[in-house]
Amino acid sequence: MFSFAYPKLLLLLLLVPAFIVLYAWARYARRKNLNKFGQLRVLTPLMPEVSPYKPPIKLTLEMMALALLVIAFARPWGGVKDEKTVKEGIEVVIAVDASNSMLASSTADEKGIDRMRTAKLILEKLINRLDNDRVGLIVYAGDAYTLIPVTSDYVSAKMFLNSIDPSSIDNQGTNITAAIDMAAKSFSEDKKIGKAIILITDAEDLEDTQSVMDAAKTAARNGIQLDVVGLGSTTPVPIPVRNGAYLIDPETGEPVRTALNEDLATEISSAGKGIYVNASNNDALNELDKQLDTVKKSALESSFSAIHDELFAIFVWFALALIVVDIFVLDRKIGWLDKITFFKKEDKK
Repeated sequence: MFSFAYPKLLLLLLLVPAFIVLYAWARYARRKNLNKFGQLRVLTPLMPEVSPYKPPIKLTLEMMALALLVIAFARPWGGVKDEKTVKEGIEVVIAVDASNSMLASSTADEKGIDRMRTAKLILEKLINRLDNDRVGLIVYAGDAYTLIPVTSDYVSAKMFLNSIDPSSIDNQGTNITAAIDMAAKSFSEDKKIGKAIILITDAEDLEDTQSVMDAAKTAARNGIQLDVVGLGSTTPVPIPVRNGAYLIDPETGEPVRTALNEDLATEISSAGKGIYVNASNNDALNELDKQLDTVKKSALESSFSAIHDELFAIFVWFALALIVVDIFVLDRKIGWLDKITFFKKEDKK
């Protein structure tokens, strides 16, 4: 089947007969003017270089080239073929700590940017770097909750990410075991797809350290890579709550102070066959991105689309060939050709 992407451009083909009419009128006017000086059969020998045939030949070449270019710009299509597109990637589940300690400063400065905001900034940039990968989002404190299942909808993932608020979590704590277990269950059952968990935590006040290590090892045995992003400073800082006040320990009456347990965070990543990165490291995002690249990519989805066979180039090349021929065809006779004797006459004796 033959069709065009821009069929309305074919109306420009009307220029061809228009130019032919103009040419014919110009030829007629020229002959009429010449007749004023005498009969044409008498004047023709006086103009030996003028060719009566080459101008029409050049016009034919030029009009054919114009027609071909118009057809080319209308984008002619040949047949239609189905093209299969396969998207390869991995599945990533991000588990974000939403305990009260995430409200504390991510640096040794009490007035610094809070850990939750730092986590959101890093994760949003990471999601922007994902290419054909699927991402899911889990929050955890005393328990784990799914915010968004594994999806390729990055816009929704970032929207839910920015909605996380530790102050809205009633069941406080740091139940990393529940987070890892829920993340592992969030993946698809296809074992060919590479999977990774990104754990965002300050690794403080764990309810059961051994169960966390067991959960990380179980995930690794099931082919799930566990990477840990540590948030906070190793210097203890108070946890702000509201109106400039800090979270108070009811037993001591003193502000509760929190610090990043970097050693424990590193142990968790080792048990999960992943890496540990400190969010305060300027190269943390690149390190995490490179680590995800080590996870084997596989086909996540495939789609078929109808692709037209483009014939644009064929018409353009033919048009260019005609233009080149037209350039070498001169309006006048070539005098030096008349001087060449192609067949030598024999002398008659």
